Amino acid sequence: MKLQTNKRYILVVLLFFHTVNTYMDRICISAGSELIKSDLGISNQMMGYIFGIFAFGYALFQIPSGYLADRYGPKKMLTVIVLVWSSFTALTGATWNAASMLVMRFLFGVGEAGAFPGATRAFYNWIPARERGMANGIFHSGARVGAAMSLFLMPFLIKLIGWRSTFFVCGMLGIVWVMVWNFWFKNMPRQNESVSESELNYIESGIAEINPGNGKLPLAVVLTSSNMLLLMFQYMASNITFFISFTWLLPYLFSQWGKGAEIYAPIPLLFGMVAQWFAGWLTTRIYSMGLPVSSRKIPAIAGFLIAVVGLMLIVVVGGTTPLAFTLLFSVAVFGVEMTISPSWSVCMDIGKEKSGTISATMNMLGNIGSAFSAIIFPFFVANITIPWLVVSTGTANSFFVFAACINLLAALAWIFISPVKMLGVLSQQQARRRLIIFLVVVFVTTSALLTYKFLN
Repeated sequence: MKLQTNKRYILVVLLFFHTVNTYMDRICISAGSELIKSDLGISNQMMGYIFGIFAFGYALFQIPSGYLADRYGPKKMLTVIVLVWSSFTALTGATWNAASMLVMRFLFGVGEAGAFPGATRAFYNWIPARERGMANGIFHSGARVGAAMSLFLMPFLIKLIGWRSTFFVCGMLGIVWVMVWNFWFKNMPRQNESVSESELNYIESGIAEINPGNGKLPLAVVLTSSNMLLLMFQYMASNITFFISFTWLLPYLFSQWGKGAEIYAPIPLLFGMVAQWFAGWLTTRIYSMGLPVSSRKIPAIAGFLIAVVGLMLIVVVGGTTPLAFTLLFSVAVFGVEMTISPSWSVCMDIGKEKSGTISATMNMLGNIGSAFSAIIFPFFVANITIPWLVVSTGTANSFFVFAACINLLAALAWIFISPVKMLGVLSQQQARRRLIIFLVVVFVTTSALLTYKFLN
């Protein structure tokens, strides 16, 4: 079907740069950490608290941000969200001591909490189900592009203009994005006069075509369904593997192979970027063959199995050189990154008008996986052996075996995840009770993990 316009692609590009911006602002502080500690008299321990407090704000405000995006619309919420985090990014350059830095980074985390749920809600309104895989692949690859770019560009920019001015520049980039967003975006494509009638019909007919039967369901039913619980588990599993790229990969390369090995640390991010694009294309291609359910399942299951192979090759073959190790780990990262596009697509498929809240909940659980991996990685290196596979400590091989097992379970979970699965009917009292139990467990687990991470 030939359309007179393809304005929905402008939204994909806008949100790609939105994601690039989120990770540039996150990595800015890491690139300038040594100068910040020197100028403000901050100890290594306190700098760890400053890094960690972002995670508190980001994790604890996921669900509220997603709910607000569903209630007030993505245009208003992303405007507020990006203005908040960009303002506190810029103001980070004006901090004068550790306490002011802690406040700024916490509020920065609160602002960024709504970045992905708000964008997901915009996608639900504008992107038909058959194109959600590609849209999510491009959108989420912006995080990897932003991170990889920042690893190279931020040190140069800090050296050129100083760390304070660098925070200001990063904050201003977000303000520019907000101006473009407000000028062009409308919550519904029919409100945008540049979208042709043929494209409007194409979008509107395809929004809910993958799951038209569930209707409007109570949020408690969706959040506590077996479908959603499995989706959250597999997203935690992918983050357990991937977020080593952001936390322990660089120091591990240095500890195992010495100075100079850290130059290979950005390679997994590049593999992740390519995986996002490939999985997005694959999801869209399988959907076009008339297999909407398989379009979500096949890339995700294949991705987790690729990750298992990559992780076990590290253990069996061994990383004889830092490059060989990094390439094998990059295979694992490629695999888990293939699961991101189908994961967020299913959030839209089953969440519908509640896509912001559903995706925020999944993302919050993913951050539990991130915190968990950051905590247990050094413990595995120092203490854990596995008969026949890992006979001595001092390497991360035991962690990689653990991660491979979790990824294998995640692949099995995808057999039972379905974007068209009908949900059972609960009474209002049952739904409320299930939701309260779910939220209490999530809050306690998240708070415990993030507190441990913050204090160690």
